[in-house]
Amino acid sequence: MLRSIEEPAAAVKERGTRNVKVTNVQRLVESGVLLAMGVVLSIIKLLDLPYGGSVTVASMFPVMLIAYRHGPGYGLVSAAVYGAIQQLLGLKTLSFVSTWQSVIAVIMLDYVIAFAVIGFGGAFRRRFGEKQSLELCSGAFLVCILRYACHVISGATVWAGLSIPTKAALAYSFAYNATYMVPETIVMLIAAYFLGTSMNFRLPTPVRIARRNDRIPVFSILAIFAIAVTVIVDVALIFKNMQDAESGNWNINGLAEVNWLAVGIVSAVGVAIAAVLFIIDRVKAGKACKSSGQ
Repeated sequence: MLRSIEEPAAAVKERGTRNVKVTNVQRLVESGVLLAMGVVLSIIKLLDLPYGGSVTVASMFPVMLIAYRHGPGYGLVSAAVYGAIQQLLGLKTLSFVSTWQSVIAVIMLDYVIAFAVIGFGGAFRRRFGEKQSLELCSGAFLVCILRYACHVISGATVWAGLSIPTKAALAYSFAYNATYMVPETIVMLIAAYFLGTSMNFRLPTPVRIARRNDRIPVFSILAIFAIAVTVIVDVALIFKNMQDAESGNWNINGLAEVNWLAVGIVSAVGVAIAAVLFIIDRVKAGKACKSSGQ
């Protein structure tokens, strides 16, 4: 579906100006493939919290791409279907609530609406000129914020008294849902930036974006990935002791049980690795420019 061949920038620009019609069948097929891709990625969890919430391999991005390429109509419908599938994959969540009102609230706030907002991921298309990566990053940030808001509302209402204490439920909900949504957002932004600078998704058939000297910033990508992994590991180390396993209530005293030495070492090593990788990439970029006479 995606072309792997590289075209000159002029050719890509010329193709982009052609009035090529994409049929509804093509949109449906592409949406189905991207939707399936998102579901598969959602199963691959980088971090799975014991009380709900996980960090995936940018599983929302393929669904967001449907909205970016084909508009909010296709985006919202596909995202709602994606949310329904996530609900089916997480049916055990409903066993923690007792009333039918709570069941409906969980289904709507934690799944259907929370993932349907991915359909707004194309809101910034053509808003930043030729900066497609900025449009995708802005869309990714928007859908992550909207999804986070849905989970916060659900935590402060449905889950208050269950996995979140009734007292100061809103504050606890903000804190708990941030433990997985912040890393998830970081991973989403990395994916949006990398793919946004690698592929032209505005064309009827996406093609690779021609790079100067055909150079891919591999070391910068690895550096960003190292930062993301560092954040995820730190979150897991800090927050695993912040909730009582029996009552489900948050306990700020759990901070005293955190292995801060491990957190410090992980953070220092992650930052150091990222810095070295960024430096290597800048050096290679400089050599590439010199070799091309620029």
